[in-house]
Formats: sequence, structure tokens, C-alpha cells
Amino acid sequence: MSVAPILITGAAQRVGHYCAQRLLDDGHPLIVGYRREHDSLEALRRRGAITLQGDFAERAGILDFIERLRGETSALRAIVHNAAAWAGDAEDDGSGAHFERLFHVHMQAPYLINRLCRDLLEACSEPQRDIVHITDHLAARGMPEHVAYAATKAGLDNLTRSFAALYAPGIQVNAIAPGPVMLNGDDDTGIGEAVRGHSAMGLVPGPGVIYQSLRYLLDNRFTTGVTLTVDGGSLNS
Repeated sequence: MSVAPILITGAAQRVGHYCAQRLLDDGHPLIVGYRREHDSLEALRRRGAITLQGDFAERAGILDFIERLRGETSALRAIVHNAAAWAGDAEDDGSGAHFERLFHVHMQAPYLINRLCRDLLEACSEPQRDIVHITDHLAARGMPEHVAYAATKAGLDNLTRSFAALYAPGIQVNAIAPGPVMLNGDDDTGIGEAVRGHSAMGLVPGPGVIYQSLRYLLDNRFTTGVTLTVDGGSLNS
């Protein structure tokens, strides 16, 4: 297992938290980025994970997070950009602040962390170093009620290919584009049936399929610049 830690952002809950637990199960030292305190974080701390609070909604918060990250480690095995803001355009008041916030979270934070922490990845003695962007399977198609969300997630997907070319061959850069792999705790049966009806597989498989994809990327030395779509064969047009 790696000596240098893996950084995963947005890991206080849902898919990010599951992946953090599995990385610890696999013996990886871990640094977890989170925006708000959750009870789930204490379980990660007890297992040895370092947790760093960070608000990526503005540039100053991103730079502060990077500074504190550099104080915790001199090397990184991988960076997994899972932090996200799920927000519809109904929140847009016309000032542009809504789009700007999602741009900071989905694009500027990964951009700045990738650039300003490149040396941490290069300092890792492991033969493989990775950056993984978590995007969205619908980003490339557009989302009428989530225009800003879809656009900034699509921008993150584009960053994947640019950074892959820029950082090759020493650092591999890939993306995972999940579909609806898990439900919220308060989702009713109708929502579950609707989600299943939108995929050829007819499943809501749980977060394990995303960790399987992440594990593949972390273990494969000959894959860079690709997006793994994990949506069960989406039937959305």
C-alpha cells in the first residue's frame, strides 16, 4: 500500500464517504476534505484519516485549504475531486452568484489544487500517481433545471483531458461520471422505481460501483485522459 496519503474531497457523506472508508480498508493513508462537520467524519478520524475543513465556494477558501493541506503532508499518492454542490437554477437570483459558486466548487477548486499540488504528487515515491475528477453522467447532455450544475461539471470533464496531456507521463488524470447509484434516505418507492426505469440495467446499485471504478483507475498504469461513465446504460435522451 502507498505511504503517501490519498486526498479525497467531499468525503463526509454519501459516495465520497463510502470511498473514503474503502480506501482505508485497502490500507491507504487518507486526507479527507469536507465543507461541514458530520458525525461520519469522527469514524474516519478514529481510523487514522486526517480531516481538513474547506469551503470551495470562493477562491480564498480554496487557497486556504491548499495551504493547510501542504502543512499536513509533503507528498500525495492521488487526488480524488469528489466535492460537489447539487443546486438547481431555481436558486439563481439573477446576480450570477449561483453560477459562480458552482464554478468555484466544480472547476476552480480542482484546477487550483491540481496546479498548486502537482509537486506533492511528483514527490510520491510510488510508480503511479493519479488525479480523478468525479463528474456527472448527464453533464454532457445538459440539464434544463440545473444549467449551472451541468455546465460546470462538463467543464470539470474537459479539465480531465487537458490535465492528462499536461501531466503525462508522470501523473495520470481521469474522470468518473456517475449516474444515480444511490437514493437519499427520504426517497420514496416511486423515486426508486423512476431511477431504475432510466437505466438499461434497472438497478440502483449503491456506491460500491463507483469505488470499483476508482480502484480500477488507481491500479491501472496505462489509462489517462478518459471518463468512465457508470450509469447502468442510461436511457435518458
